[in-house]
Amino acid sequence: MSDMERLHRIKYMIQQRKCVSREDFLSELEISPATFKRDLEYLRSRMQASIVYDRFMGGYKFENSDAEERIEMPGLWFSEKEATALVLMQHLLSSLDQGGLIGPHIEPLTAIIDGILGQSETSAKELRKRIKVIGMGSRKNSIENFSEIGAALLKRNRLEITYYSKGKDENTDREISPQRLIYYRENWYLDAYCHMRNDLRSFAVDGIRKATLSNKKAEEVSDKQCQEHFAESYGIFSGKATQRAKLRFTPEHARWVSGEHWHGQQVGSFDKEGFFNLEFDYNQDPELVMDILKHGSGVEVIGPASLKKRIKDELKNAMENYSKD
Repeated sequence: MSDMERLHRIKYMIQQRKCVSREDFLSELEISPATFKRDLEYLRSRMQASIVYDRFMGGYKFENSDAEERIEMPGLWFSEKEATALVLMQHLLSSLDQGGLIGPHIEPLTAIIDGILGQSETSAKELRKRIKVIGMGSRKNSIENFSEIGAALLKRNRLEITYYSKGKDENTDREISPQRLIYYRENWYLDAYCHMRNDLRSFAVDGIRKATLSNKKAEEVSDKQCQEHFAESYGIFSGKATQRAKLRFTPEHARWVSGEHWHGQQVGSFDKEGFFNLEFDYNQDPELVMDILKHGSGVEVIGPASLKKRIKDELKNAMENYSKD
């Protein structure tokens, strides 16, 4: 950490927490008492920071409540447009984090952004009030498990997990080698090498009931292997593609679908009548079936025959639910 980064950090620690003990500064900044004393003197004399020691609270704070807004720190400058983009980025991250996994870690960033925009005509708080992100399908995750997963990814160690499969309604104990975390459709998934199946698998993080970091080194899988294994299939389901979907959307639905990303290797084209034809390879079809059904009569499955039958059966079963009235 550079000297200037450390000075910024001291300022923002006080700004965020209001009062910070000497021990917290030394521990978190990993500096000596002498270095902290010099930094404090620099902030007071060169930056006109009214930082005082409060004996009652047992820490350092700003003498004036609005002092943090008046301190001009060199080395970090943003135009109003850039600062506004920072607010949007932070707010989107916070709003997408419905499970509360990264919220605590974003709070310091919020304090920093508010400090940057403190004297701006555009208030960060005002911007946040006028931006709303609605999460429809997010599921609650365990912060403890998420932390263990993060540690395993960074240390490149294996995880011992108890995993609940919603499809099979069963728990299994597994040893896995985490490869990467995926944020997909407002939920977290972990791509990993499963030592029980001896193959790559994708695990929903909210299905990991228990996670314990192992001392064993993780089995390394190249980015190319992961891409080949996961990219060919549809959605979150992994495996080498074995079938090719061919869908035909009505001109009305084509206005939306033609601009959507369904698959990394999709091929789309309009015909003379204005219908939109979409093709891509896939392996398993649970997600694909759901995405097709949400378009109702606005889409027709041209192929393969097995997918067409799945859709017809689902529509037939749905109609039977309403024929009972």
